[in-house]
Amino acid sequence: MKIKVKLFATFREGRFAVETMEFPEGSTVLDVANKLQIEPDDVSIAMINGSSSELHDVLKDGDTLVLFPPVGGG
Repeated sequence: MKIKVKLFATFREGRFAVETMEFPEGSTVLDVANKLQIEPDDVSIAMINGSSSELHDVLKDGDTLVLFPPVGGG
């Protein structure tokens, strides 16, 4: 299945901003993070199609997954 993955902030370093990727049916947000070598504890916000999601949520063909690291600032 094809998933559009959008990365933000430090997750883009050495990776990409937006890319469509292939994953097996039944893949989860955690599977995507693992493939991208992103530590699960580093994922502060995950969203599937604009809705908040968890690492164990299963993705479907055509989904858009957005991953954010913890962001600081003032």
